[in-house]
Amino acid sequence: MGQILITYNSIYNLEILNILLLPIDIIIVFFKIITMTVSLTPYITNNLPGSHQDKLLELVTLDAALNANIPKPIRAQTEQLLRLVNSFYSNKIEGNPTLPNEILKTQYGEKDTTKKSKGINEILSHLEIQLKLTGSILFDKDDVYDPTFMKLLHEQFFKYLPKEYLIVKDKNNKPVKDKAGKIISITPGAFRKHNVKVGDHIPPEPSQIDAYIKWYTSSYDFNKIFGTNKILAAICSHHRFSWIHPFMDGNGRVGRLLTDCQLKLAGLGGSGLWTISRGLGRDTDSYYRALSLADKSRQGDTDGRGILSDKGLISFIEYFLDTALDQVKYFSDLLDPHNLRTRIDIYFEYRARGSFTDHNGDKLAPLRIESKDIYRTLLERGDMSRAELYKILGKGESTIRPILNKMAKEHLINAPKRKDISLNLSPSSIAVIFPQLW
Repeated sequence: MGQILITYNSIYNLEILNILLLPIDIIIVFFKIITMTVSLTPYITNNLPGSHQDKLLELVTLDAALNANIPKPIRAQTEQLLRLVNSFYSNKIEGNPTLPNEILKTQYGEKDTTKKSKGINEILSHLEIQLKLTGSILFDKDDVYDPTFMKLLHEQFFKYLPKEYLIVKDKNNKPVKDKAGKIISITPGAFRKHNVKVGDHIPPEPSQIDAYIKWYTSSYDFNKIFGTNKILAAICSHHRFSWIHPFMDGNGRVGRLLTDCQLKLAGLGGSGLWTISRGLGRDTDSYYRALSLADKSRQGDTDGRGILSDKGLISFIEYFLDTALDQVKYFSDLLDPHNLRTRIDIYFEYRARGSFTDHNGDKLAPLRIESKDIYRTLLERGDMSRAELYKILGKGESTIRPILNKMAKEHLINAPKRKDISLNLSPSSIAVIFPQLW
């Protein structure tokens, strides 16, 4: 019998297939299966070295300790601050030039985003998505790998940005045009309709995206993955999403938001108290290098059995685990109650001497030393009424009330009328209480 040689011409390293001569209807069905079924194996490596498994367990242990040890009164404010940090670093990775002080000024100043730069608008949009995710407005456990959720995140990021921000531009900042000469723009919440190249990597053609996303959703279904493999799935899927590159732009930021959600659902409860984007963004060259290694096709018979390199994926897992451990250890030390109280004391002692400037560089007026006692009391005991605070401090209203008003004006505390007083983190205090955060 003769043979029919079917060549599938694509970028996915699919090999030439030889099949025996069969009735034409069977050949057609076989061809449809070949052209419609895609995969990015391995989706989770089966060859993870023991040292990597140890790192994975260490990450789980440290994450749990961080989650348990942070003083409750400062937790909500810390999580809010880290959402800012997460937005800063995730956008920095994409070339956003916004500086931390600009972000802090925006948070405590004018809220009209139409007057702000593109960089600030992107960060505020990113921050808004995180707030919605924190309140579980956007997702639940069944959505986290679903294409509808990906598209929703993408839509939420871009839908409120001015239309001129949606124009796709080349490395020379010039609008990119299609073959018909029409300027290409980002459609919020829609997969791309054009071919792209990211560095040396050529992602799938637009016609293939749905099939690859379907594979992604099925492969990383948390109902089929258990234990610490869920964390591995979050790590591996971070690269696989990047490889597919489903959107015209915004894949990096959407991918990192997805990973944040996936890590949380994988059991890393302290993820609101540390941010992987900070680690990725502090050395973007290493981040891109790790992604690039995992992009490689299989390197011979000893490199797994999938179309992509098993060794490349293992290398990415190692990089990600090392980065995550570095961040958890940094924030664990930062949020250790003893260390935290020491830095708070230092801040208020400097303030009492009048030796401090705000985030605008202007010298701050001195604060009375009693402000340290107020802050420490709220840190150790939580929210309380003014009457309770006066009693604990052993001082009268006439002494404490002016100090409270000044601390509230500087955003060091929240002190609404007829409500309990609570801790806050002011722009000026962040640099001391959270050193080297940015």
